[in-house]
Amino acid sequence: MIRLLLLLGCLLSFKVWAVDPFEDFHEYGQLSDEEIHKIHQGELLYGDTEFGLIVSRGNTNSTSFKFKGNLYQDLDKWRNQFKIDSLYKRDRNDATGNDEVSANRIFFSAQGNYKVGVKNASFFMYGDYEEDEFSGLEFKSTLAAGYGNRLYQGVKNQVDFDIGPGLYSSVAQDDAELEDEQDKTKTGYLLRLALQWERTVSTRTRFNQDLSIEQSLSGLNSRLKSETSLISQVMGAISLKFTYLYRYNSKPEDDKLKFDSELSATLVYSF
Repeated sequence: MIRLLLLLGCLLSFKVWAVDPFEDFHEYGQLSDEEIHKIHQGELLYGDTEFGLIVSRGNTNSTSFKFKGNLYQDLDKWRNQFKIDSLYKRDRNDATGNDEVSANRIFFSAQGNYKVGVKNASFFMYGDYEEDEFSGLEFKSTLAAGYGNRLYQGVKNQVDFDIGPGLYSSVAQDDAELEDEQDKTKTGYLLRLALQWERTVSTRTRFNQDLSIEQSLSGLNSRLKSETSLISQVMGAISLKFTYLYRYNSKPEDDKLKFDSELSATLVYSF
């Protein structure tokens, strides 16, 4: 009899621990982007902000700060998205003992999607602007317009795309090495393709993959940007986000590499 009671107790304990203790605690993974937009439809602004700060002292002396924001508007005919992404880093130069800036980048983008009445279909207008102190450019910007729709819709996955022509413009820094008679300002045509894949991993975790490709049609540089992220809610409106960012430039300025990457862990506040 005692053995039977112990066995029942073990089975009940196993059943309790087999249930995810956060099953009803986290709503981030339970709601798709589409459902989130419906909840906030008509609001002036909603979205999330990310913060990351790393301070290292001792054998390595550095300070890194990352801020990112995603703001949305979901109106009757328009869905608008505004992004800001910044990175600032200072490292200690062992030779001189001085702190030197090793990364300083800020990026803005805005996109408006006009709903055409067909489910998930829209016409979009997109623009971005970026300043990167260590890119060899004063700034670069893109304007594009075209068509967007949902490529795939499943139980846990959805994939959206935007595609359309656009313009690219950049201005080289004053100290950039230019070939003879080469203009500091470059302008050309491009074709922009953007994909957004969202997967619900569990009741408290979501996987996102954003990919944008800008193929030059004027013999200038083509660009690729990939952002892979895993987001899991910690408490209330606070989530933890791990992100791998990869950027490729077919014709970088001066002696810069064609690619750079960034791995980060940030706290996300949703509102």
